Amino acid sequence: MYNIVVLASGNGSNFQAVVDAIDNGVINDAKISKLICNNKRAYVLQRARDSGIMPVLVDSKKEDYNNIISEILAAENPDLILLDGYMKIIPDNIIDAYPFKMINLHPSLLPAFGGKGYYGGKVHEAVIKSGARFSGCTIHFATKDVDNGPIIDQRVVEVSDIDTPESLEEKIHEEEHKSLVYSINLLITKRYSINGKRVIRE
Repeated sequence: MYNIVVLASGNGSNFQAVVDAIDNGVINDAKISKLICNNKRAYVLQRARDSGIMPVLVDSKKEDYNNIISEILAAENPDLILLDGYMKIIPDNIIDAYPFKMINLHPSLLPAFGGKGYYGGKVHEAVIKSGARFSGCTIHFATKDVDNGPIIDQRVVEVSDIDTPESLEEKIHEEEHKSLVYSINLLITKRYSINGKRVIRE
C-alpha cells in the first residue's frame, strides 16, 4: 500500500481531491495515513476528520516544531509527502531524508512567479499585474531550492481581462486537482525518470 502523508495549512481542497480519488478508485493501492497541520483554524482539519483520517495539529511557534514534524514523518515512513498549501519552509534535513518523495503544488507555471514572496493569493495578484495571458499550476519535487525542484506536471489556464486574483485562483484550483491526481498515479507506477529540472514520462 502506497503511503501518503499530507502537510497542509489551509482549506485543503487538494487534500480532498486526493481522498476522493482514492475512495473512487482513480488512485489505486494508496492511502493517506496522516494529515499534519500547523494552523488550528484550517478547514483541512475538518476534511481529515470527515474522511476518517485523524489529523495531527502541531503549533509552528514551538521551538522544536521541525523536530516534531521529523519524528512524525519517521514514524509514518511515507512513500510520498504532499505539501498542500503548507505555509512553512521545509528544513534541509527533512528534505535530505526524503529525496524525491516530497512534492509541492505551486499556483503558477514555474519558474514564473515562484520563489521567495510568491505564495497563495500573492501569486495570482502578481500574474494579473504583469499582464500575463496564461497562468496555471505546477506539481514539482520539493528541494532545498524553493520552487525550483524537477517539474512533474503543469496545467495551463487562460487569464482573461476580467479575472481577479480570486477568480484566477478558482480556475487554477480545478486544474490543481486533476494535475495532483495524475502526478500521484505517475509516482506510484514509477513510470518516469528525472532529467535535470523535468520529469520524463516513459
